[in-house]
Amino acid sequence: MKEVLLILLCYFIGSIPFSFMVARMLADVDVRSRGSGNVGATNVLRTSGKVAALLAVAGDLLKGTLAAWLGFTLGGPLLAAGCSLAAVIGHCYPVFLKFRGGKAVATAGGVILFLMPKACLILLCLFIITIALTRYVSLASVIVAILLPFLAVLLDYPWQYSLLSLIMAVVVVYRHWENIRRLRQGNEARINDRG
Repeated sequence: MKEVLLILLCYFIGSIPFSFMVARMLADVDVRSRGSGNVGATNVLRTSGKVAALLAVAGDLLKGTLAAWLGFTLGGPLLAAGCSLAAVIGHCYPVFLKFRGGKAVATAGGVILFLMPKACLILLCLFIITIALTRYVSLASVIVAILLPFLAVLLDYPWQYSLLSLIMAVVVVYRHWENIRRLRQGNEARINDRG
């Protein structure tokens, strides 16, 4: 019962809509009705500026890190995986925004930062390089998501983290499905496009 309550708590932590709150407080912008309409840091960058985007990323990273830490500290790898996934799902489907959330990249990044720091460093480098070369955040997000489960296995993390990595990869790719379609059509927005 304690584990179920903790996982539920982590869902609520994941549901905290930092991107929405930061954009509203700093720029008086509702990101749901501007730019891509996505409640995520990239849309905050396009519609509300760099400072707001950095704060949104920090908040979303913190959600994932906190959930992973709580699960690991109170129950070990399996509970850490469950709590982490709950935070990721909470970010995508937040109860506070009628279940319309972001795409989970930064929240999953916070999970990886705590549970799999070596994988996080490799993926962060690939993420930055991909953005620098293409200017597409969505492409960078999908690439690192797909590579995550392979890295978890190659770096010999516990099986619970490998399974978590696979599920998070599926969630991130699914949440980017429209971006993938636009990338294929050649009309996806680049990071420096304004909302």
